[in-house]
Amino acid sequence: MKFVLIFGPGAVGKMTVGQELEKLTGLRLFHNHMTIDLVANFFSYGSPEGRRLVDLFRKEIFEAVAKSDLPGMIFTVIFSLDSQSDWDYIEDLCKVFERAEICFVELEADFEERHRRNTTPNRLAHKPTKRNLEMAEKWFMDGEKKWRANSRPGEITHENYIRIDTTNIEPQDAAKLIKDAFAL
Repeated sequence: MKFVLIFGPGAVGKMTVGQELEKLTGLRLFHNHMTIDLVANFFSYGSPEGRRLVDLFRKEIFEAVAKSDLPGMIFTVIFSLDSQSDWDYIEDLCKVFERAEICFVELEADFEERHRRNTTPNRLAHKPTKRNLEMAEKWFMDGEKKWRANSRPGEITHENYIRIDTTNIEPQDAAKLIKDAFAL
């Protein structure tokens, strides 16, 4: 089993690259907004109940996949590298997939490109909470101030790790790099 963890800042292309990787590999994509947007119909993700439900749904899905005969999965998330609780979350997630080959994929892109991508049709089609463009802009800009979502050199020490600058490459090309790097 393979577990591909794609992380990076907002609008860097995690979901879009994941969609292309799913096409290339057959691994199922679980992008972080699948649970956020489900729960947002009832509770804000920022609320204690919203966060609890998102975490609960994700945990159940991860555990079911890890115990299954599926070939693996792709998961996307913003990983705040300045937050010990985010490091703990990633460590706990890796424990769920301890029998899997875990592949860390970090995406980066320059601010202007990510800002442009924040309202692309694909993003809005698959992330309903981003359709309120005013709120999506606020969330994007707030995230830039709150989180350090790209690592420093040597900070990610996992042996199965790749970092890709998506500023000037197509999602299909990034997905191919990932597929080739990890023999997916």
